[in-house]
Amino acid sequence: MRVHFIAIGGSAMHNLALALHDKGDVVSGSDDAIFEPSKSRLAVQGLLPQEEGWFAEKITADIDAVILGMHAKGDNPELLKAKELGLSIYSYPEFIYEQSKNKTRVVIGGSHGKTTITSMILHVMQYHDREVDYLVGAQLEGFDRMVNLTDDNEFMLIEGDEYLSSALDLRPKFHLYQPNIALLSGIAWDHINVFPTFENYIEQFKIFIDKIVNGGVLVYNEEDRIVKRLVEETENPIRKLAYITPEYSIEDGVTYLETNEGAMPLEIFGAHNLSNLNGAKWVCQNMGIDEDDFYEAIASFKGASKRLERLYDAEGTIVYKDFAHSPSKVKATTMAVKAQYPNKKVIACLELHTYSSLNTDFLTQYKGALDGVDEAVVFYSLDALKIKQMSEISKEQMVTAFDHKALNTYTDADSFKSFLYELDLKDTVLLFMSSGNYGGLSLDKFISERCS
Repeated sequence: MRVHFIAIGGSAMHNLALALHDKGDVVSGSDDAIFEPSKSRLAVQGLLPQEEGWFAEKITADIDAVILGMHAKGDNPELLKAKELGLSIYSYPEFIYEQSKNKTRVVIGGSHGKTTITSMILHVMQYHDREVDYLVGAQLEGFDRMVNLTDDNEFMLIEGDEYLSSALDLRPKFHLYQPNIALLSGIAWDHINVFPTFENYIEQFKIFIDKIVNGGVLVYNEEDRIVKRLVEETENPIRKLAYITPEYSIEDGVTYLETNEGAMPLEIFGAHNLSNLNGAKWVCQNMGIDEDDFYEAIASFKGASKRLERLYDAEGTIVYKDFAHSPSKVKATTMAVKAQYPNKKVIACLELHTYSSLNTDFLTQYKGALDGVDEAVVFYSLDALKIKQMSEISKEQMVTAFDHKALNTYTDADSFKSFLYELDLKDTVLLFMSSGNYGGLSLDKFISERCS
């Protein structure tokens, strides 16, 4: 099969391109900007476009499938040429479904935790040498790429993102997968630029539940009241399996999970991650892994990339980074870190840079999100607000939104960096939370210069 990617440089798109190339398909692609690590990974396999930009002449009648990334706009010249030639055009979730419609599809959904849960399941499967196809949004230790497609594997494990599919398909991605086994971890308003009201956002998860195939399985977080309500209200004839946060304890900075065989030490920590673990256990059991085998494997799970990832731990100073940026994720992460290190000072540095997080109507959702730490810092760029053509947010507005009187705010990268370099890090946990880069801050350089 010959496949062309419009916007090949995206995280999921380039991984899918690599997977199809490895499968033996002929792959080509274009993009107007490709960054690392996508650039190097595509180059190694000979898939990096010779020059950036869109080129209608790349679209020829012998292409079997065009995969359109969300980054590409409706007037993209390659897309217009593909339409003119009558080629088959897919968003990547559409294409994933086509490649897996004869498999047992396992889809992990929710506003938070889906990457971690998907990674946990994948870790358990790899530990027990169970081959599965998969699509996951974060790099996982021991895996070359985060998309795998075969003709033979029984299961397709998918991280079910609720964001839109493509410029031609404005459905949330997870509506397209039609799972046989699904999981819902929790619902907290996100993507305000696409779902302007919480009710509209909730509706997407109701549709997701209704898309589970008849007789399928839904594993759900019973402690999330909205998820519980949607599950109770659905008329879809499916099997429903509830989970809650399991019993656990913390001793000397190590979290122990209570099992039938006694307390088991874990590499991960935090109530939200223990809840994720219990959800992953139910899914694995429906994929043929019994409880004892699950526990044996999960003990060595260290977490997905950028999810409470420990960067430094020496001489009383610990540095973590986490992808958390939405209100529910920020609250869960900060509470987890403080519970894990109750005798250390915890300094949380949060960057706000997405359309949702910088929307003044949405900002109040952060109230109390940083209450669990000893010192709270929010960084946001006034220049980024101008580029996004959004209203300027004053420091007073930010303090009011978080309802945290001791909140420190920084609006330019240099001032934020100066603050970091002047910190006293003795007996301190420094937590960075962002899906961005704090205006170009190199955490590796900061750690080598300030901590080592």
